[in-house]
Amino acid sequence: MTDESHDEHAEEHEQPPREEFGHDPIGHADVRDGMSVGELVDQYGEAGIGAADLNAAVDIYAEMLGDDDVTNFFGLAGAMVPTGMRKIVADLIRDGHIDVLVTTGANLTHDAIEAIGGKHHHGRTHGEGTMREHDEQLRDEGVDRIYNVYLPQEHFALFEEHLRSKVFPEVEETVSIQRLTEELGRANAEVNENEGIDEGAGVAAAAYENDVPIYCPAIQDSVLGLQAWMYSQTTDFALDALGDMTPLTDLAFDAEKSGAMVVGGGVPKNFVLQTMLVAPDSYDYAVQLTMDDEQTGGLSGATLEEARSWGKIEKAGRNASVYADATITLPLVVAAARERIGE
Repeated sequence: MTDESHDEHAEEHEQPPREEFGHDPIGHADVRDGMSVGELVDQYGEAGIGAADLNAAVDIYAEMLGDDDVTNFFGLAGAMVPTGMRKIVADLIRDGHIDVLVTTGANLTHDAIEAIGGKHHHGRTHGEGTMREHDEQLRDEGVDRIYNVYLPQEHFALFEEHLRSKVFPEVEETVSIQRLTEELGRANAEVNENEGIDEGAGVAAAAYENDVPIYCPAIQDSVLGLQAWMYSQTTDFALDALGDMTPLTDLAFDAEKSGAMVVGGGVPKNFVLQTMLVAPDSYDYAVQLTMDDEQTGGLSGATLEEARSWGKIEKAGRNASVYADATITLPLVVAAARERIGE
């Protein structure tokens, strides 16, 4: 082969210039006996698809938690309390890792039920008959089902009595929703301690004890909201739906840096993110744990990149989304982030 033909042959196989491709080969996760959660998540970072996303989420969340200048907003949607995520959130509050909590009336309802002595239960996973027949039997037996979590209906009667005797009488006037959630946390903590409940006092109590505001913008969409409405029919009690906007906006406005951990979608997600629309800056960090797709065009599935277009996340902000069941990903992300910051 002549020198000239050799040069032509080499030219044909020369690699093209690559601006998008970063030479970073995929590794193969090494899983060993006795690994910590943090070590496992480090191995996720060697892999691809969802494993790499979860590793990125831990990196960002650990940076959020480890920086004292960051004001941490936490959005909690879905059935996270009845499915066993309650203590994780309460401990984050107690350890100073949540400065603002935005959640649903349903999570606050189930949190209070556990605080005052009720319990959620595992139910049967297999049995004779169809699921419809199973649910019809549960209806006859007075048991409510949330996927594979079961709650006896008498706990809602216990909750109603708790609200009417310990919570609502303390706010018999027009109050903000945050003021009501504060009173709920106080009452949960008081009953939990006085009656020696085995289960901890929970999320609302931790928030009350640590001066962390809880915002619940869609409170009407819950048993807590239904009970508040019924109580308002015979008393002067009322909720000011706009009363929380100023203090929440002030927190965003005054934040030196800000971070958002969004678990699930719906109203809590939007309420957390939209707060930055009226603040001088946007979120510096954002992590989303969800199973919702963006293709439907709904808010729950909207990507954090889309939020950047609205000015909810800084152009240079760090963000990651993990698409999986949050009852699996939240414990992993929190445990690994805690490990990385030395807790």
